[in-house]
Amino acid sequence: MANYDLTPRIAPHLDRHLVFPLLEFLQERQLYSEDQLLKAKIDLLNNTNMVDYAMDIHKSLYHTEDVPQEMVDRRVEVVARLKALEECAAPLVAFLQNEEKVQELRPDKIYNLQMLNDRYQIGPEQIEALYQFAKFQFECGNYSGAADFLYQYRALCTSSERSLSALWGKLAAEILMQNWDIALEELNRLKEIIDSKAFTSPLNQVQSRIWLMHWSLFIFFNHDNGRTQIIDLFNQDKYLSAIQTNAPHLMRYLATAFIVNKRRRSQFKDFVKVIQQEQSPYKDPITEFLYSVYVNYDFDEAQKKLRECEDVILNDPFLGKRVEEGNYTIVPLRDEFLENARLFICETYCKIHQRIDLGVLAEKLNLSFEEAERWIMTLIRSSKLDAKIDSKSGTIVMEPNYPNVYEQLIDHTKTLSGRTYKLVGQLLEQGQAQAAR
Repeated sequence: MANYDLTPRIAPHLDRHLVFPLLEFLQERQLYSEDQLLKAKIDLLNNTNMVDYAMDIHKSLYHTEDVPQEMVDRRVEVVARLKALEECAAPLVAFLQNEEKVQELRPDKIYNLQMLNDRYQIGPEQIEALYQFAKFQFECGNYSGAADFLYQYRALCTSSERSLSALWGKLAAEILMQNWDIALEELNRLKEIIDSKAFTSPLNQVQSRIWLMHWSLFIFFNHDNGRTQIIDLFNQDKYLSAIQTNAPHLMRYLATAFIVNKRRRSQFKDFVKVIQQEQSPYKDPITEFLYSVYVNYDFDEAQKKLRECEDVILNDPFLGKRVEEGNYTIVPLRDEFLENARLFICETYCKIHQRIDLGVLAEKLNLSFEEAERWIMTLIRSSKLDAKIDSKSGTIVMEPNYPNVYEQLIDHTKTLSGRTYKLVGQLLEQGQAQAAR
């Protein structure tokens, strides 16, 4: 299953602190050797201030109580730097922790800066120290303190670039603390800035969107309404174009969201066409399952891919979330995915056959004859299929359903128009990027 692990593709688009939860999951699932994952953790920690954590991992990896002298020296350096930053930021931190004084602040940043300087002798140097202190706290693994200081810093910061950097840090801290509602608010705020900001290069804007989508995976697969919102974000033309050109592996998550989300069926048909276009550059059991059902109509292959999909979900850090229920541990998304995937097979199979043997269909769905009969009856009622069950012969009889030629023509025209729009957009972006050079 390590062949289907997307961590090597996803990690370059994440802050290094966000990679730790992925490694913890892989360690739990034992997809790689223990030594491999411990070494990966140490490599990540080398550029952070989490020295104590790095020492603990070193001891576990090499089965010793001794640690390299460079780690000891690094710890002394981190503690000294932390104290120095704390002293520099102390006047502003003390002000922000005083509720009465905070009431003096107004929405006008220019007024606030002048007031802080005149009344409390707090100037740009202390405000910059607050940012550096917050960043250092984050690197030390104190995400709660970092989030608070970054929020306060953004209320005083007049630099749009530095404010944007602080917002990225705030988002990462909220994700790591699993504050999903707040993280979603920060994600939407960041998206609004990325979509409206004038970037020096279109490629930088595309890269920001790619980063945003990767970070959003933590939120969307943990937030109650996340599976709908991931479709709303990833399926937008500019974001979908970024996925197709720079991050096709994200198709796994968009495909999964479409399969388990019944509220976005109207957009699903167009997504299947995207899957058909992307099948050559990127393959994944989940996207191949949709390809088998809706493009090739190969239901034996679909069943094979469905079994692989189950393994992919169980071993994916975002899709394989475990939930404790009494004495059992379940993976809710796995059960929901399999239920809906079987429904897809059944719906499509019924639509392309005039008479269907219930026994054959039951075998394809891994159900008993009686279970299949009940399932089909529910499917016919809910999906309004023009069909009936012949209990005597044990078959489903489908009524002819001739395609509407005009609807097909309009549909193909829309597809051609959409592809042309995306192609022109990509050519314009490339032209602007070359001109900027």
